[in-house]
Amino acid sequence: MARAVARRADILRAGAVLFAARGFHGVSIDELGRAVGITGPAIYRHFPGKEALLAAMLLDISERLAADGRRAVAESHSPDAALDALLRGHIAFALREPALITVQDRELDNVPEAERRSIRRLQRGYAEEWVAVLARLRPAQPTAALRAAVLATFGLLNSTPHSAGGLSEDAMADLLLAMGRAALLAED
Repeated sequence: MARAVARRADILRAGAVLFAARGFHGVSIDELGRAVGITGPAIYRHFPGKEALLAAMLLDISERLAADGRRAVAESHSPDAALDALLRGHIAFALREPALITVQDRELDNVPEAERRSIRRLQRGYAEEWVAVLARLRPAQPTAALRAAVLATFGLLNSTPHSAGGLSEDAMADLLLAMGRAALLAED
């Protein structure tokens, strides 16, 4: 059983890298299998098809981000600490998983409708966790403005697959933290 779980995780990681590099439609089941040392048809032991693999990949990361966001807020002693925890968690994800960011950005429309709705629901919940924290830090701001700031900040943080080039991971994390805080706490 542990071997099947590990193989499934390997397939998801390889799928993210391949889909990010060549697009969902540019990758065959046989290529996915070769990437993890199995035959293409062996992928079907773990996923009913390529769309199911993509859905599982994006559901998994959406669930992890949502859970991590809730935990970061719950464990923080102040709204400012919660904001830092949210930023640091998202930055760590963005720097660790650039392929998943690329796949999420480009390939969500290839996920079956039911799973796409679940992914979007999780993403909205994650964003609303940030909005609630920001509302405590900027109570005079309308919720719509706070939500726009959060979503724009996600765009900034999620640009790391395209911008992390010449900096070390620590330097990039520090830069993104400073920029994310500035974007979220900017006065009108």
